[in-house]
Amino acid sequence: MSDKKYLYKKTAVLTDKSSHYCPGCSHGLVHKMLAEIIEEFGIQKKTIFVAPVGCAVLLYDYIDCDTLEAAHGRAPASATGIKRSNPDNVVIAYQGDGDLLAIGMAETIHAANRGENITVIFINNAIYGMTGGQMAPTTLVGQKTLTTPLGRNPSNEGYPIGACELLNTLTAPYFIERCKVNSSKTAIYTKKVLKKAITNQMNNKGYSFVEILSNCNTNWGMTPLDANKWIDENVEKIFPVKNFRDGDAK
Repeated sequence: MSDKKYLYKKTAVLTDKSSHYCPGCSHGLVHKMLAEIIEEFGIQKKTIFVAPVGCAVLLYDYIDCDTLEAAHGRAPASATGIKRSNPDNVVIAYQGDGDLLAIGMAETIHAANRGENITVIFINNAIYGMTGGQMAPTTLVGQKTLTTPLGRNPSNEGYPIGACELLNTLTAPYFIERCKVNSSKTAIYTKKVLKKAITNQMNNKGYSFVEILSNCNTNWGMTPLDANKWIDENVEKIFPVKNFRDGDAK
């Protein structure tokens, strides 16, 4: 971009592009919160997102920051390379359950185990949204999907994987928390958690991981309202909302 006026023009972080997300989807809300935080911190020009292969593959259309499109599951590895070569930038990996816990499990574990100074945001909607509703690593026992039409059976498909619980067995991560955005109250709290995770990186404290329980009313076959209730009544029983680790509390 050779136009210096454009380079230094103050712009809103959240773009006005029409969303491709399903009505009621949580991704748009999380995008809005991240954009507000980036604008509040004044870090738009130094923030770099790593977008996943998944529903948020077009994240760069909605948040006006530099963004790298990573290969499927490789967001933590890509974020590691960006952060190590540009330590003054704020690097955020934004991932879904298939990207982070299925094909990207190794990258997730090893980036956390190294304590990379990045922020990882994990959107857990318990299903593969982009590809039409197949079983994900976080799909609940008994939950019906395209690939588990009779419901997830642990004897055949195994059990849901708790990302926070898994990462909490490691020594290096600085901050690990699970939250949700299915009401105004929980969304307000989640924004505070996201701010803390980004602040940790800005203060060079190390790896921060934020899991957000989200709905997928289209593939769950529910209204947005019922999907948000289902998070409280079913998803949270398997994935409890709480802080697992906060290095500041030590």
